[in-house]
Amino acid sequence: MELNFIEHIGIAVKDLASAIGYYENVLGLKCYKIEEVKDQKVKTAFFKVGETKIELLETTDPSGPIGKFIEKRGEGIHHIAFAVDDLQAQLKEASQKGVELIDKQPRKGAEGLNIAFLHPKSTHGTLTELCEHVD
Repeated sequence: MELNFIEHIGIAVKDLASAIGYYENVLGLKCYKIEEVKDQKVKTAFFKVGETKIELLETTDPSGPIGKFIEKRGEGIHHIAFAVDDLQAQLKEASQKGVELIDKQPRKGAEGLNIAFLHPKSTHGTLTELCEHVD
């Protein structure tokens, strides 16, 4: 598998507005985009730290993945995302190496990226997202 760089770190939060305030007022970062991804039942806010992004995730439905995550584990780091080229080929390689895939095919994510997740059972407990920038 070829990883290009850490694309972002996803952090689950209960209250997006409050969390944005912390990242802007305490850490001095600037939120550059807020976006809702309806099929993932989530509202996101993005910050840049150097070349890496922080993605805050607030559920729009308690039955969605972020709602369930917060109910079970509370707020905190939800996933790490790596930028890759040819996402479909990377998924095939991961599967051939015995990694359980959450997404067998890429799907659309925030910021227009093609995304797919690897199951934490196969990644030593860390939900891993692969992201492909598309033109």
